[in-house]
Amino acid sequence: MAKNKESKNLGYFLTCTVLTMFIFGCASMKTPEGGPKDTTPPKVLKMEPKNLTTNFSAKKIVIDFDEYIKLQNESKEFSVSPELEVPAQLKAKLKRLEISLPDSLEKNTTYTLNFGKAIVDINEGNVLKNFTYVFSTGPTLDSLSISGNVRNAITLDPVLDATVLVFPLERDSLFGKKKASIFTSTDSSGNFKLNNLKKDKYKIYAIKETNGDRIYQQESDLLAFVKEPISLNKDVDSIKMLLFKEKAKNFRVIDRKINSDGSISLSFNQQLRKPEITVTEPSNIDAGKKLQLTKNNDSAKIWLGDLSFDSVKIAIKDQGKLLETVRLTRSKRDSYTRNIAATDNLQGGKLKPSTPLKLTFNLPIEKIDINKIMLLEDSIPRNGFMLKKDTADLLGYIIDYPWKKQEKYILDIKADAITGIFNSKNKEIIKTFSLADPSDYSTLSLTIKVPDTGKNYIVEVVDEKKNVVYAESVTKNKVITLSNFRTGIYFARIVYDTNKNGKWDTGSLEAGLQPEKIWYEPKELSIRANWKREEIITIPK
Repeated sequence: MAKNKESKNLGYFLTCTVLTMFIFGCASMKTPEGGPKDTTPPKVLKMEPKNLTTNFSAKKIVIDFDEYIKLQNESKEFSVSPELEVPAQLKAKLKRLEISLPDSLEKNTTYTLNFGKAIVDINEGNVLKNFTYVFSTGPTLDSLSISGNVRNAITLDPVLDATVLVFPLERDSLFGKKKASIFTSTDSSGNFKLNNLKKDKYKIYAIKETNGDRIYQQESDLLAFVKEPISLNKDVDSIKMLLFKEKAKNFRVIDRKINSDGSISLSFNQQLRKPEITVTEPSNIDAGKKLQLTKNNDSAKIWLGDLSFDSVKIAIKDQGKLLETVRLTRSKRDSYTRNIAATDNLQGGKLKPSTPLKLTFNLPIEKIDINKIMLLEDSIPRNGFMLKKDTADLLGYIIDYPWKKQEKYILDIKADAITGIFNSKNKEIIKTFSLADPSDYSTLSLTIKVPDTGKNYIVEVVDEKKNVVYAESVTKNKVITLSNFRTGIYFARIVYDTNKNGKWDTGSLEAGLQPEKIWYEPKELSIRANWKREEIITIPK
């Protein structure tokens, strides 16, 4: 009995031991979950030879990091200044980066290895930005620096990740053709700094690019530049640059297509001044076309009354000069969908006081049956409204009526009330709205004081997103009164209209022109409901 009991206890002990080992063994194999996401770029732990080494003679540089790394876009991001005849070779393995150097290093020369955004961690792809390694083959290092700030020319907001490029003057002709070997990128405040530069003359540029090759592409990139070369014989720390989009040198139609409703859309790379768009083939359908240009004259929509053609040729002119002809083709089996719809100028179902209701249709309208349009005021049909064409808008119609406070309106456009091009019809369109309370709106009165009556200024009121809600050119002191302004936060912006053409003009690298200057009134123009705010804006010289 004692032996059996002893065996039983031993079996119980072994069973408990196995279960304990199994439970804790499983627990130890489980990967911890949760925790904050890694957003930290790799950190340098050791460099051999050390950074900023003089009398450098090594054939290889070894850099150790605190985590596993990899290289991305090495050919675009990595550069050596001055350039090497034989490129350096980079090799990333685990937590180490090795850079093999050629035998052709010049004597008594400071070299800067700029890695741009090439070094990232393997797990999250966090980028080690603007990392550089500097050494000199002589007893001293070049130690001059250039620093400054890059902002958007219109909003004046700092620009993050703009690429600042520096070319020695004798290599300036390479801008836009070859990557600069001296470069850096801006931080969130738009600030930049380039170190270890030698005494020389430099040209400085900044670009906000789309493809990341450090080569300026006029059609897609933003540009900033310092017009005159900088003679660098001491540190320069006050460079200020404004990024702008250059006007394309040569006109081009960047998009053309026949839409699903049979209309033709054209988009241009320039804003035209006095555009003319003509159908040259087949020429007999030009007279019946309907044309809608955007406000900036940088795109157009064309409706042709005859779609029996296999191809159509369209000529684009500006100020009488032929710019380009384009051809579009279609199959006679192509079919189109045309359902008339309408957008409106309501804001959250409210109509701004002292404003007519505007409907904008998606197709040119041929005929309207007013008997199939009903306006209900508090569920009661009313006859006193007027429907008329907006002479400034091919697709727009205005509905005038003495709208009343606290009344609910329903505009009911019955099916087939609207006949558009190609005998297109509408399905029933219903607009439900009421008149906005005038007490939700306010008046903004701006007393403008100009510094020079011989010059032009454009006064703009912009919202928090810097969208222009009002603009007016002024040449002398005056009061601008803006009624029925919705409550909110606004800012006053002044454009120094140097060429007196009534609009802001961009810059030109070829002509050495900076964009027209913009100044923001520092006071925030907050507008409360049912209130009149009066402000004096003194434009600085």
